[in-house]
Amino acid sequence: MVRDGRDGPESRRRRGQGELEGQVLAALRAADGPVNAGWVQERLGSDLAYTTVMTILTRLLAKGSVTRRREGRSFLWEPAADEAGLAALRMRKVLDGETDREAVLASFVTTLDPDDEQLLRGLLGEAADEPED
Repeated sequence: MVRDGRDGPESRRRRGQGELEGQVLAALRAADGPVNAGWVQERLGSDLAYTTVMTILTRLLAKGSVTRRREGRSFLWEPAADEAGLAALRMRKVLDGETDREAVLASFVTTLDPDDEQLLRGLLGEAADEPED
């Protein structure tokens, strides 16, 4: 019998870039509080290696998407923010990576639909009204 590899590990679909990070973050958001990497591994429900989960958690930590604290000999992990906060962090990182911030912001604003533009104007007005520390 000739084997072409399609019935072995090679046949598993490769995850898209960031897909696994998204799955790990979703698992952390579903938790009732900080959890260890083993808990995350179990929730992903796949044959994912513990070391892979740790690698993803460490990458998310470097990106500021999760926090950790030591408990005993392991770490407990949790999202650094809710979904909206994480999306805002990603947007900020994109903006920080550009040299012409004004052009990026201007382009962003001009692509907003009228309702979103009005919402943004209102939020900026509220921020301007807040006293500075």
